[in-house]
Parts: sequence; structure tokens; C-alpha cells
Amino acid sequence: GDTGYVRDRDAEFAARGVARSEILAEIDVTAREVEETLAGLTDADLAAMYPVAIAGVRFRVDDFLLHLASHLSFHLGQIDYHRRIVTGVSAGADALSIPELATAEPQ
Repeated sequence: GDTGYVRDRDAEFAARGVARSEILAEIDVTAREVEETLAGLTDADLAAMYPVAIAGVRFRVDDFLLHLASHLSFHLGQIDYHRRIVTGVSAGADALSIPELATAEPQ
């Protein structure tokens, strides 16, 4: 995406006592940046090799995006599990249903 973002993993885990409003604002900013970046990717971008090796391996951008989506889902599940324990509310978290998919067509 050429956003200039450089991850500081240690700082991510060091933050404590962050206000809920600040977390929600950061999520909103991140969601917009992800939407804009994904919308700008071409087929050639997706088929290109990711520019940085991770864990000593290289891979295509589209494969890395698949990895990131599944990794995010893992953490969202953790958050939802924690929410259910803390609040006692067992209702789902309104995950995207199949009919809501952008390419869904009634048959």
C-alpha cells in the first residue's frame, strides 16, 4: 500500500490504560486505510511477491492478505470470547452473514 507505515510491535503491546474512545478512533482510521489500500490494488499487485520475507520465506501479496484475514479472525474470536465472559452476554457479535457479501446474488 506504500503508506509509509512502520510497525512498532513492542509499542503496540506496551500501551496501557488507553481510553476506549481512542481505541475506537484508531480502529476507524485503520479500517478506512485498509479499505482505501485494498481498493487500489490491481491484479498485478496481488500476484506480486510481498517485498519483505517473514519467518525466512517469501510469498505473494494475495496469499499474505489471506493470512492476515485469517489471523484477524482468530483475534476477533478471542475478543468476542472475552466479551462474552466479561459481560455475560452470549449473543453473537453480528458477523458478516453470507447474504451480506458484496458478490452475493439471490438464486
